[in-house]
Amino acid sequence: MRQIRSLNSGWSQTCLGGPGMRPGLPESIPATVPGTMHTDLLAAGLIPDPYLDLNEITLDWIGRCDWRYETCFEWSDAGDEHVDLVFAGLDTFATITLNGAEIGRTANMNRSYRFASRDQLRDGMNHLVVSFGSAWKRGAALESQYEPRPNNYPGPANLMRKMACNFGWDWGPSLVTAGLWQSVTLESWSSARLSRVRPEITLDGADGLVRLHVEIDGEPAGLTLRASVAGVTETLPIATGAALIELRTRSPQLWWPHHLGGQPLYVLSVELLDGDVVVDTWSRDIGFRSVRLDTSADDHGSAFTLVVNDTPIYVCGANWIPDDCFLPRVTPERYAERIAQAKGANINLLRVWGGGIYETEAFYEACSRAGMLVWQDFLFACAAYPEEGDLPAEIEAEACENIVRLMPHPSLVLWNGNNENIWGWFDWGWQGALEGRTWGAAYYLDLLPRLVAQLDPTRPYWAGSPYSGSMDIHPNDPAHGCTHLWDVWNDVGYEHYADSVPRFCSEFGWQAPPTWATLTEAVHDDPLTPTSPGVWHHQKATSGNDKLLRGLQGHLPQPQSMDDWHFATQLNQARAIAFGIAHMRSHRPLNMGAIVWQLNDCWPVNSWSAIDGYGRRKPLWYALRNVFATHFLSIQPRGSGLSAIAVNDRTLFWRGPVTVKRIRFDGTVMAEWTHWRLCADRLSAAELSIPDDIATPGDIRSEMLVATMHDTTAFHYFAEDIDLDLPVPAAECTLDRIGPVDWQLTVRATTLLKDLSIFVDRLDPVAEISDMLVTLFPGQEHVFTITSALDLGLDDLRQPPVFRTANDLVNR
Repeated sequence: MRQIRSLNSGWSQTCLGGPGMRPGLPESIPATVPGTMHTDLLAAGLIPDPYLDLNEITLDWIGRCDWRYETCFEWSDAGDEHVDLVFAGLDTFATITLNGAEIGRTANMNRSYRFASRDQLRDGMNHLVVSFGSAWKRGAALESQYEPRPNNYPGPANLMRKMACNFGWDWGPSLVTAGLWQSVTLESWSSARLSRVRPEITLDGADGLVRLHVEIDGEPAGLTLRASVAGVTETLPIATGAALIELRTRSPQLWWPHHLGGQPLYVLSVELLDGDVVVDTWSRDIGFRSVRLDTSADDHGSAFTLVVNDTPIYVCGANWIPDDCFLPRVTPERYAERIAQAKGANINLLRVWGGGIYETEAFYEACSRAGMLVWQDFLFACAAYPEEGDLPAEIEAEACENIVRLMPHPSLVLWNGNNENIWGWFDWGWQGALEGRTWGAAYYLDLLPRLVAQLDPTRPYWAGSPYSGSMDIHPNDPAHGCTHLWDVWNDVGYEHYADSVPRFCSEFGWQAPPTWATLTEAVHDDPLTPTSPGVWHHQKATSGNDKLLRGLQGHLPQPQSMDDWHFATQLNQARAIAFGIAHMRSHRPLNMGAIVWQLNDCWPVNSWSAIDGYGRRKPLWYALRNVFATHFLSIQPRGSGLSAIAVNDRTLFWRGPVTVKRIRFDGTVMAEWTHWRLCADRLSAAELSIPDDIATPGDIRSEMLVATMHDTTAFHYFAEDIDLDLPVPAAECTLDRIGPVDWQLTVRATTLLKDLSIFVDRLDPVAEISDMLVTLFPGQEHVFTITSALDLGLDDLRQPPVFRTANDLVNR
């Protein structure tokens, strides 16, 4: 049977020199595999944390140097016919030598490599060396080879197969890595091995059907394949290196997105047998479900609707970027935690963005267990990519490997060709700059759809995000396909999200700083201000701070202190995204998806994320939990009036009375109306016009609408905060310990409290709180659950800057 031996231990690394190399480095530095040179230098105490203050700048030399990794291991010849060195991931330009003999070179971070090594191995001690060339240095050579190609961000990522955001993005640092970023193994085998198993998993009526395409290396004649799933087993004698075996499961339980059903998983296993002897094995957890993309034409343009198990899905999504600049630090436990956070915010789909990586198995496994849908970009982002030289072959190899690697996962529901590259060709001046040179069209419109059709015909492919389905239609036309809405953040106020109804919005976002605990952990400026050096350095977006302040205009006063800046910009982010999503969801089924930019961060930074770079939840996370709820109620403009919109993303109808009250801020009900039976059918939205006498305020500065349906509530203000007579906030508070690390804070409002948020991380960096952005009328109360091991004090919890409301900002 094939034997696999880990070679992850005993490594060291050496800096081979380069521009700015730090003098005095030890000749040999202990190295961790999987790892990077940055994390090894950090572990050895040779560099400061790259995420803190301005350290990113002083550590730029690391990525501009060449590095050598080496280890020694014992080996004895056990008579196996084949012994292969297998590298699951090399970052990026590597030369591998074994006992002084070169056995291979690599130029692609996004694929694995296997090198036949038996002839180079020797009994006893063996010396393995992996030398990495600087990606910056190789990029300079590639730039002269390929001629200039437009790129929205610095660095040569579009000329090589390396994580694009490694060279910096408008939310990420330039920390150009190298190293053995995934495992190294020595594989020994004889006769034959399973080289590739490609399972097409579909539904055939009520049955689950698995078509297993199996490829075999070696001499398979006389061997047998045995495959099984859900109690069904089939065997097949084989004579060549390729075989097809089918498994039919009668009426399996279906795999569903988490908001619609369960996630039953079945073990699919394949064995290669020589008589009764198992020669090799392969297994994965799979789920049975169908998926298609509805892009049919209609009176409004053309649809973009994801359909799972013949059920149209409204996508409540978030874009996913690499969760750390140093990829090996993202453990399976961290993946599971982050995906649980996404699920907790009622997110049902994560889009793995094309400037990052094909994530490791742990990510997709966690998504499949959690019922989290995955949209997977191929790795192209915001740049023109040459179609000459070595790139096409590398791109085809990585695409083939990753399509086959990821297709067993039921969570994966869509392949997408690129991020914004078709849009760039249309609108960003590329056509003139390129002067007829290639830019990647052949990848998105020919190679990738062809590979998906050949290798994974069970899933839909879309050429890009944004894309309208045809090169004859503008790629960002909201009437077709998927749309990106970035003019709002970049140019105008968030109220302009309501200017259009995209069929599907796959990117839109609004910035805010990280949590206070994260900001102060990463930045040590004294004084700390929005423009102090460290804070400024952790703002990577062009004019980002200016846009943060401009975005407050017309909504909230300009902040006069660091505390107010931090709260106001976080509050504005939450409101902006909630406003946009509520607008889009209210137009279901014309709009069938909103994927916010972005769920997570790769380091501590001012960004569009809901979860910051140290894994803490920003107010946006709580806003997403509300606006992505499966039962969601909002008040929206319709015609010349207002309507209550009930959105139902459950499989049972949602029916009940709707009460709308016009209330003064002091709690006085000025008008009230009840509609006794509003019914939103399953997976639909229902609209209810609000009578004019209810919807028309006597005083726009001191009145608001409150709509309720069962346990859901919607608020509507007749003016923005700067034009409201919000009272000075007042409340009565009590604090009770309910467990060793659990507390209950009860807040009883004595005035209107708008968007009450309690920032417990200012008292305890690891503390968490159950709710934020809570609005209370006088006499109403809310119970917050706090998790903290500290001995919390009530006085600290009920004072700014911990206890905050929108009232504070207006009354400054």
